Amino acid sequence: MSTKLYVGNLSFNTSAEDLEAKFGEFGTVQSANLIEDRETGRSRGFGFVEMSTAEEANAAIASLDGQDMDGRSLKVNEAKPRDDRGGGFRGDREGGFRG
Repeated sequence: MSTKLYVGNLSFNTSAEDLEAKFGEFGTVQSANLIEDRETGRSRGFGFVEMSTAEEANAAIASLDGQDMDGRSLKVNEAKPRDDRGGGFRGDREGGFRG
């Protein structure tokens, strides 16, 4: 069963292909998506990566959370279903902000 990961604090220069390559070091990446602003199309600085197995996802979290990518310290954790607006997923963001 695949596991979806939240990836935050991304550089605006990071692409979905960059995420796929970085997380691919830990297993099979099912999908890698950046979240973009609807009006400008610019990255919002976070995205989601879906790994094939929970083991691969856990290895990616253990290795990449806090690591530097494009000059930014990554925030990586298991995505949690959004319960406030229905549908979708959200990351466990620190500071109480809920997007």
